[in-house]
Amino acid sequence: QVQLTESGGGSVQAGGSLRLSCVVSGVTASSRCTGWFRRPPGKGREGVAVVENDSSPTYADSTKGRFTISQDNAKNTLYLQMNSLKPEDTAMYYCAVRGGGDCGGWMRNYRLGLTYWGQGTQVTVSS
Repeated sequence: QVQLTESGGGSVQAGGSLRLSCVVSGVTASSRCTGWFRRPPGKGREGVAVVENDSSPTYADSTKGRFTISQDNAKNTLYLQMNSLKPEDTAMYYCAVRGGGDCGGWMRNYRLGLTYWGQGTQVTVSS
């Protein structure tokens, strides 16, 4: 059974930083896409950053240069370091995993393929 458990959300002021963590278990596929998505208030879910195995990550334009996705394979943990946070980064953040291939396309359209989701962690950035 695939399980994803996020932690690390919270409230910060604009310009601050947060690091999200996601423990992933139960994934047996050797090739996979893992990543972070978010749902801002009143809007749909959108991709933030994704990575396929140990390849170079792909970032949304809105987060490039500010957010960094990384993973510790020994701990089965995915991270999202968020710096220079802006009020428009306020959202529920979800980690997700899917079978490998076209991870960039998956970031743009999370409905591509079978995706497993965590329960989400709230990030609130005040001005």
